[in-house]
Amino acid sequence: MSRKVLACIDASPYAEAVCDYAAWAAKRLNVAMSVIHVLDKAAKAVTTDLSGSIGLGSQEALLAQLAELDEKHGKLALESGRIMLDAAKARAEAAGVISVDERLRHGELVETLAELEEETRLLVLGKRGFSSADAHGHIGLHVERVIRTLHKPILLTQQIYTEPKSIMLAYDGSATALKGLEMLAASPLGKGLPVHLVMAGANTAATEAQMASAATILRNAGFDTAVAIVGGEPETVLHQYQQQHNIDLLVMGAYGHSRIRQFIVGSTTTAMISRAKCSLLILR
Repeated sequence: MSRKVLACIDASPYAEAVCDYAAWAAKRLNVAMSVIHVLDKAAKAVTTDLSGSIGLGSQEALLAQLAELDEKHGKLALESGRIMLDAAKARAEAAGVISVDERLRHGELVETLAELEEETRLLVLGKRGFSSADAHGHIGLHVERVIRTLHKPILLTQQIYTEPKSIMLAYDGSATALKGLEMLAASPLGKGLPVHLVMAGANTAATEAQMASAATILRNAGFDTAVAIVGGEPETVLHQYQQQHNIDLLVMGAYGHSRIRQFIVGSTTTAMISRAKCSLLILR
């Protein structure tokens, strides 16, 4: 099966950036792109049923009006979804993506994305969705569940698209981190971009050896690699390094036992993603 870059969009201000990052990734990976919009039944506007509070003579007419209103809501949601998908497809094609398809699905977002996992190479998702777009300093309602559920790389975007010119890889020397590093080294996604290999922790002979070994893997794969070991709390110093060096894309692993990877999923995931000033690629 040919796997695609899957761009998940809704009516939030993140939709254009999601489409642009997905187009960038699809071109670099040389794969097709899908744009998907999920009509979540749980999020549908619910009209209060007051039929039990009125006279029997009015009940039948009110129920008919409620049913008609629900039908109108459904039709408007479908039409809005089709318009968004058409616009996203046109935007991706204008950016140079050759093959783009559209998908309009009914159901729950996380379950729908899980069903499409086998044909997904990379999922691109806004850091917040329509229901939480203005909740600055927080992440979207579904983001952490998506990260926990899917076993594919996930690119979480900011509202404004910035073409990645540099990459920062947070590294802790563990087996899981090494796997993520090897994934990055082997992927066309970051080819030609400089990589900052950064460890949060004490600068010791052991950590220097770990970083030197990791840097060798990246350099052998053709990456211009800078190495840094920064002392302090990972959730603080990693963001500081990213901003000081104007990094466009922060890459980190999703699970593990060390401190760096523990805060990616769990209570610190929210803090990490919320505070990120650039887009974040989460590797599984």
